Amino acid sequence: MTADEKSRTDEQPENTESPEDTAITEVTEDAEGTEDAEGTDVEDTEPATGELVDDTDAGGPAKSEGKRNNIRLLAIALAVLLVASAAVTAWLYFTKYRPAQLTGETAQAQVLEDAKTGTLAALTYSPDSLDEDLTTAKSHLTGDFLSYYTTFTDDVVRKAVDEKKVATTAEIVRAAVSEMNPDTAKVLLFVNQTTTSADRPDPSMAASSVLVTMTKVDGDWLISAFDPV
Repeated sequence: MTADEKSRTDEQPENTESPEDTAITEVTEDAEGTEDAEGTDVEDTEPATGELVDDTDAGGPAKSEGKRNNIRLLAIALAVLLVASAAVTAWLYFTKYRPAQLTGETAQAQVLEDAKTGTLAALTYSPDSLDEDLTTAKSHLTGDFLSYYTTFTDDVVRKAVDEKKVATTAEIVRAAVSEMNPDTAKVLLFVNQTTTSADRPDPSMAASSVLVTMTKVDGDWLISAFDPV
């Protein structure tokens, strides 16, 4: 070694750290920085967690109020359903059940019986009980037919009974309801009528058929028309 080379060797500073030591130092520093960062994140999330708890507590009364609102809505809905159900029941009663009852077999039997009773009363009278017979007959009539029957019996029947002692009796041979409504009905009647008088003491019989129109008045079926057919 020359004197110059030795001089340069002495001037260079000693480097005691190896490359491995330098790498370890850098990794350690990075790890410490990461720990500081993670520590900072934990500290930052703690207040956020506290805020979430506060939000949950605050939502409790709102949730209860929502339940109460739902209960009120449910009660209103049930009330509406009850009213609707009552309305439907009333509608069915007045449009289906009641008309069926008013025009069913029981109603037809009643109107048929009243038609026969009224017809027999209107066509049956005798000199001994004329006033009573006519009063009974009129109790089964109504409307224009009542007015007509009153005029006819006063002008024609009374005169015939007084002068010729006319007496008549009627018998219903057959009867059937031809039309039925809640307040009106038509009944077809086949009638045999027997008549006697002072001039003709032997009974004479006449067969006829009539279409009787019945009208309900204050719950009673009365004859409102009497048409021969």
